[in-house]
Amino acid sequence: MKYALIGCGRISPNHLAAALANNLEIVALCDLDPQNMEDKVVKFELPRSVKRYIDYHELLEETRPELISICTESGKHAQIALDCIQAGVNLVIEKPIALSVEDADMIIHAAQERNVKVSACHQNRFNKSVVKIREAVEKRRFGKMFYGTAHIRWNREREYYDRASWRGTWEQDGGALMNQCIHNIDLLRWMLGNDVVEVFAYTDNLDHPYIEAEDLGIALVKFANGAYGIIEGTTDVYPRNLEETLYLFGEKGTVKAGGGSVNIIEEWRFSDMLDDPDEIMAKYHENPPNVYGFGHTPLFADVIDSIEKNRQPLVTAEDGKRAMELVLAIYKSAAEGKPVRLPLKSCKTTDFMGRFSQ
Repeated sequence: MKYALIGCGRISPNHLAAALANNLEIVALCDLDPQNMEDKVVKFELPRSVKRYIDYHELLEETRPELISICTESGKHAQIALDCIQAGVNLVIEKPIALSVEDADMIIHAAQERNVKVSACHQNRFNKSVVKIREAVEKRRFGKMFYGTAHIRWNREREYYDRASWRGTWEQDGGALMNQCIHNIDLLRWMLGNDVVEVFAYTDNLDHPYIEAEDLGIALVKFANGAYGIIEGTTDVYPRNLEETLYLFGEKGTVKAGGGSVNIIEEWRFSDMLDDPDEIMAKYHENPPNVYGFGHTPLFADVIDSIEKNRQPLVTAEDGKRAMELVLAIYKSAAEGKPVRLPLKSCKTTDFMGRFSQ
């Protein structure tokens, strides 16, 4: 299967490694900076025949790949995705899938019309720990789900933002919740039932005056099934990333997944006693080299299989919209100082320009 990558920045090596692990034929790279492409060719020892483009429209016309990863600035995801879908190309779109409800809806509808497979790159769903927890949710081992919490306690210093001017801007990114915390926000919504009815939140910029968006978000989430969620996300932790944890509390079960990116099961208690907690915690314990984890390769394998079998991928464009919509609802509630009802009919990151201006 012919594969191409649009955007050769920070996350792109994970996509290229996943493509190679799944035996995809890498035919083209695209980036506004030719050196970024050259660096990836050298790093992954790609054939010199791999074509390099500054304009992705030329890539689409000349190479006609079957699958593309979009790894550009977040604010460019939607338009590139729509152009690729129009060309009949299947997609893996880095999170967030878009920066507005309207753009996400356009991606979903266009993909349906063209019968194109689109997967939002929420790779943590493929963590061994998360797969095991999801299995318990689907088997209803928790009984009635009471509530869950997502904590993302990370660090991003000025040097991170100085390396790419789009980071932390409302037009091209958003803040800690939209960029760093969205993976765990996705897991919380997925595990607790997807259907959110109301959000109340606070956001602030406490220690990053050089970016436009938030570095702290705290939210309460009410689900249609009666469960509640608590979200705490920040990039203010001193002096480095601390943890990304997910707790689930039900009538008959308690689970905690922790580590750098929810890759370790740290608590496993169920009234049915179907398994040994110590064995589960020992078995479902990964130690990835960074917060991106090991999930890209199985996510790519699933997308390839979905294309070959003409089914929906396990992480759909709709899933990507849900995670992004919840972040937008948090932004909206914090800006308006009141609860916000979901679903959102219209909202975008640029609605919050000037929110933290001094």
